[in-house]
Formats: sequence, C-alpha cells, structure tokens
Amino acid sequence: MASKSGNYGATLLMKQLGALNKDPNESFSVGMADDNIFRWNVLVVGPPDSMYEGGFFKAVLEFPEDFPNSPPVMTFTSTMFHPNIYPDGKVCISILHPPGEDKFNEFESATERWRPIIGIEAVLVSVVSMLSSPNINSPANIDASKLFRDDLKQFKRQVRRTVQRSMED
Repeated sequence: MASKSGNYGATLLMKQLGALNKDPNESFSVGMADDNIFRWNVLVVGPPDSMYEGGFFKAVLEFPEDFPNSPPVMTFTSTMFHPNIYPDGKVCISILHPPGEDKFNEFESATERWRPIIGIEAVLVSVVSMLSSPNINSPANIDASKLFRDDLKQFKRQVRRTVQRSMED
C-alpha cells in the first residue's frame, strides 16, 4: 500500500510528466516506463556545440517512494563516456545528491544538492548542461576525467565513438 508521501509523490510526478509532455523541451523527452509513475524513460539529445552533439542518449529516472523528499536516480542505459557519469551509467551531479551538507565534498554546498522544491525539468536541464560542461573536480568516471584533463584530443575521440554508438541504438 502506498504511503501518504508516495501518493503525494505520485501526484506530483503525474503533474510534472504531464507538463513536460504538454510543453516539451527540445533537449530531452520523457515518458513513463511500464506504466510506473516512479520510473521514467528519458531520451537526452546531445547539446548543440558540445562534444555530445548529434547523440541520442537513453536513460532511466527512478524516483524513491518518499519523492520529493529524496532525489531521483538517473542512469544512462546508452553507453556513456563522461567525467560525471559512472561507468555503469549512473549520473553524479549535485542536484541529484541527497539534501544537506556533505562533509566529504567541500566543492558542493547544501544549496546545490537536492531540495523537494526542485522540478524534474530542472534536473534534466542540469544533466544536459553537465554534458556540455563536465566537472572534473568531482569525477564519477576517473578515466574519463583524467583523459579530459590530460588528453582532450583522445577524450573527444572517445566521445565521438559514444555519440556514434548512441545513433545506432
């Protein structure tokens, strides 16, 4: 049985999904996965003028039962090579980190982390922005971060392969 917050979360997600489909963003599209409002399929379009331009990247957004008190988890199902995306596809950006201070990460303030008032569109816009501007100070993929820092030409080559692979999927 769904909890009260689960009902509120489901209602909020239905409202946000409806708004995103009524007024679509050219950078991404969303839809419910398996008729489950707590699991969305996402298609992210590689941002223009970025190394990811031309790519179509599939991802899943999974919302916790206590949404919006806790953030969703976004995982790319398309192969991704990016400093802020773990090798398993999980996105690592501040807006998706649980609320509050993180004593282990001095680069991130509590105001950059998840707050219940943040809409899903803001999360997706942040992910698109992350593709254009990697944060190598807080890497999820050490190899991608190191390559970005030390051999940008090789990093771009790897990203081009990632973009090509996304267009074949």
